[in-house]
Amino acid sequence: MKQLFVPFFILLSVSTLSQPSINIFPKPVVLVPADGHFQLDGHTVILATNTVRHDAGMLNHYLEKLYGITLPVRKMLPGQLVKNAIFLGIKRRSESKRNEYSLVVEQDHIRIEGVSDTAVFYGVQTLLQLLPPEKVSLTNGVIEIPKVAIQDYPRFSYRGMHLDVCRHLFSTAEVKKYIDLLAYHKFNTFHWHLTDDQGWRIEIKKYPLLTAVGGFRNGTVVGHFPGTRNDGIRYGGFYTQTEIREIVQYAKERYITIIPEIELPGHSSAAIAAYPKLSCFPAESTSIKDTTLWAGSRTGKHVQQTWGVFQDVYCPSPYTFKFLENVLDEVMQLFPSKYIHIGGDECPKDAWKRSPFCQQLIKENHLKDEHGLQSYFISRIEKFVNSKGRRIIGWDEILEGGLAPNATVMSWRGEIGGIAAAKQHHQVIMTPGHFVYFDHAQIKKEDSVTIGGYVPLDSVYNYEPIPGELNATEAPFVLGAQGNVWTEYIGSDAKLEYMIFPRMSALSEVLWSPKDRRDWNNFTLRLPDLMKRYGLWGVNYCAVQE
Repeated sequence: MKQLFVPFFILLSVSTLSQPSINIFPKPVVLVPADGHFQLDGHTVILATNTVRHDAGMLNHYLEKLYGITLPVRKMLPGQLVKNAIFLGIKRRSESKRNEYSLVVEQDHIRIEGVSDTAVFYGVQTLLQLLPPEKVSLTNGVIEIPKVAIQDYPRFSYRGMHLDVCRHLFSTAEVKKYIDLLAYHKFNTFHWHLTDDQGWRIEIKKYPLLTAVGGFRNGTVVGHFPGTRNDGIRYGGFYTQTEIREIVQYAKERYITIIPEIELPGHSSAAIAAYPKLSCFPAESTSIKDTTLWAGSRTGKHVQQTWGVFQDVYCPSPYTFKFLENVLDEVMQLFPSKYIHIGGDECPKDAWKRSPFCQQLIKENHLKDEHGLQSYFISRIEKFVNSKGRRIIGWDEILEGGLAPNATVMSWRGEIGGIAAAKQHHQVIMTPGHFVYFDHAQIKKEDSVTIGGYVPLDSVYNYEPIPGELNATEAPFVLGAQGNVWTEYIGSDAKLEYMIFPRMSALSEVLWSPKDRRDWNNFTLRLPDLMKRYGLWGVNYCAVQE
């Protein structure tokens, strides 16, 4: 794995001389620099209205975390003018954009005003990037913050990052760090992939075997699929409901919504290993090819030890639907998000084709085929989720057999699914693999193992989430886009950070900044400063770009 290597070679050594002094990621809508500085010193105070006291606390949290600085917080009174102060407050305008804020740095004060507390928080993140990109201390006197006037708001309402914790598990501390990195970049959604064939990671009190059995596998293939060997090491774990509540609250404090994903009807090996009756054929052992590198017994139902798509999927039986409703009840008690992600991708139909029960169900419900049965499955789950006041998101396979009435589509197999859904006036989130799959290699001669594919930094930065095929009526159904991180080959926090940076920074600008403000050459000029900031944040990154 290449890391901490001087990037861009001669290009940057020359261009750095003309690099602008103020580098904000993602780039603001309007940024007007001025001569001079505000000097933050030991007497600087934060003045905040009651509505943004939390944002004042978060500003102090990050000042302490990044620079070891804590400033006194006082209540701001109407019309109050105090020198050497950072003002935080709400200011609504009739023409305001959603989550719009302004940040003005003057000689004797800093003022951040937003249309909401969320907007003020985004202003706080921008202010943090006006501070030096390396550790500094007030013991030396002052920290100079350049004078500037910024007016800013996001382009898209959905700005997401995904993390798969099923193939490899990340600790609560690592998940919180991931959330902080999202907050620095003004992302507002964390898509948490919690169940899959290789592990069930969320405690469900009604079904304890989901974690006791489904949360662990007896080994893991080593090397690129199909692997060179199986390590034979029991691997797994899960998040307790207490830990999940803690993480949800942590994200909420940073204005990030967590969308949980509970995979169905495919990618369900871990659940079936725990409760075989969920399968169309409970008495059959998990199908394991003779060539599969496997640890332990091949008899009975098992959590998968390798990667891919597997034939044993949920049976659309009353038992299964009751199970899923009970699971989703507990999930929705933990996650207050408007959306619940139900997967819906890569569901083989072989078991349904040979199941007499499934074939009878197809006839009784006048379904065309097994694709119609998938639509029936998704629609039934959607009705249940809707009855709880929530909505479902699914991968673009949920279009098969007809789209559930209120479903939002995540388009990952290119943009075709998203285009089709938007033309049907369904909400869409763009996640096409060849632009925003951060488990793919970002350099051609990558010396660490990746799943394959090639998504260089410029492909991410130049991605446009609204396809040209959509007209003015259809385009607004594209809510935004999301970067996806599948972890078959990402087993540590350092590798995770290496795979997402700097690509996640590029995506943040795609989703936040106006389309006409994006400029690849300008982005490359600003990258050295950003990489210094990665060091300040204590994160790993890929420093060589192509």
